[in-house]
This record gives sequence, C-alpha cells and structure tokens, in this order.
Amino acid sequence: MIFQPSKSQLPTPEQALPGRADAILRSAVHHVNHTNIMRPFADKYDQILLGLGCFWGAEKLFWQMPGVFVTAVGYAAGYTKNPTYQEVCSGQTAHNEVVLVVYDPELVSLETLLVAFWEGHDPTQGMRQGNDAGTQYRSGIYCLTVEQLLIAEQSKVHFQEKLSEAGRAVITTELMGMPAFYYAEEYHQQYLSKNPGGYCGLGGVGVKF
Repeated sequence: MIFQPSKSQLPTPEQALPGRADAILRSAVHHVNHTNIMRPFADKYDQILLGLGCFWGAEKLFWQMPGVFVTAVGYAAGYTKNPTYQEVCSGQTAHNEVVLVVYDPELVSLETLLVAFWEGHDPTQGMRQGNDAGTQYRSGIYCLTVEQLLIAEQSKVHFQEKLSEAGRAVITTELMGMPAFYYAEEYHQQYLSKNPGGYCGLGGVGVKF
C-alpha cells in the first residue's frame, strides 16, 4: 500500500519515502551577491536553519539583512535523503522548507536574526502558514550549537509573552539541534531575485518583538 499522508500530520520514519544517495544540487552561486552557497563555509561564520513558511519569501528576508554572508533554501528535519520538491510537498518526507542563514556574528547577532524571524511570520499556526497548508510550512528553528538553542528558547519565551499580551495563540515553533540539510533545486534558490513578481506568502501578525 502507498502511504497517503495527511497534510497536517508528519509521517513516521517507516512511512517516509527513501529518497536517493545523490544530492539534488551540487553547486550554485547566489543570484544576488554571487557567493558560493554550498557548504563548507569559513570558520568565522555561524549558521542557522529557519523555517517560516514558503522559503522563497523567507530567504529574501534574510539575504537583505546586513551581516548575513549568504543564504540558501532547502529541506530539513525530515527523514527522506536528498528529497525533491515534489516529494517534500507530498507530505511523505517529514521535511520542512527552511532557509540556511550563514552570518558573521561580529556584524549581526543571532538575536537580531531571530527578531526578523519572529516578526516575519505567524509562529502559532502549526502545520501551515497563511494559505500554505502542509507539514513543510511549519515554523522551526534549527540550531548548530547549544548556545544558539538557548538563545532561541529565550527568544521564544519573550515573543510568547508579547503574543499573549496581544491576545494571540500559543507558539508552535519547532526548536531543535541542526538536522541534515538538503539543498533545494537550483530554481528555488533566490527565487524572488530571479522572479521579482513571484509569490511571497510571508507576513507577520503585527506584534513587535
């Protein structure tokens, strides 16, 4: 039998598609700043993965921020190896659409990035973001270090207080250590730079951090 997933329910590892051994994307240059988007990066840079709905608009939010060295979009926090976009959208991989943000901590703090994250989307919607429904649109912060995770947890508590004061719901954001990250297809990378009039569902709830 073929597993038919619910768009709002994550599959188990046993239900997930197996994927493939080869990466979907092996090389790419950032369409905006012409920097190599592929790992590894110089030691002076920190990395974090952020999921806040459709990754097209989310990536643009971060590539515009001073201190961000480079960004890329991809899939994380699932089970399928090297998934395709179609597989992720099927609900059978458990992956989230995320932005890899590579930043210089001497120029921009993680706290500043997280302010943009919290204010840039609605972190209370569970397996959706606005009209985009599905497990790949869930809110998530995926940290490379314990220090990052502590900062993220503190920021979550702070923003929940602000949301509660505004009569908003409880945050559903997934916080965890950094899982495997699989680069998305080349046409997804910096999509809104290549397609300025393209779809962008990014939007906050009007609550300031």
